[in-house]
Amino acid sequence: MSLVNKLRAMPCYRLTVLAVFLVAAGGVCGSFFGQYVLKMNPCVMCIQQRLALVATMLLALVCIALPHRKLIGRTLAAVLISAPAAFGAWVAAKQIHLQSLPPAEQPDCGAPLSFVLKNKPLFKLYEPLLRGDSGFCGEVYKVLGVPLPVWSVMFFAAVLLIVWAMWLRTRKQ
Repeated sequence: MSLVNKLRAMPCYRLTVLAVFLVAAGGVCGSFFGQYVLKMNPCVMCIQQRLALVATMLLALVCIALPHRKLIGRTLAAVLISAPAAFGAWVAAKQIHLQSLPPAEQPDCGAPLSFVLKNKPLFKLYEPLLRGDSGFCGEVYKVLGVPLPVWSVMFFAAVLLIVWAMWLRTRKQ
């Protein structure tokens, strides 16, 4: 059976969760590419958005295995995927607001997360996820002329809309 036929045979809700996983995985790869290849140093809020993106990706992967033929499985998947997506959207919206303030009114972010957590157990394992600086007031990185926090809000909002729209569409099944 070809890959296209396997995808066609999947239930539409499971296909939606798979699409969320794939797009989130692309976002995680883009995040690391921007940091380690393009030398875009993330701030604390950028790292929080990255962690929300990783959580969305991992929970979508777990949710692919849930029983999607039953409403409880689809509901659980929607709730699990929505939690980190809503948090990521909130952090990105807050970052957009703070970056829109005049420089004199922008608060200090404090110490970088990598500094705060450097003496915690297993730090070497998760340190690449948290490496960044403590400010977000410097250069605002853009992709296609749009600031990265705006892209984050659009992604997380799209995940929330798509997952819950598909849940509404399939709730009678």
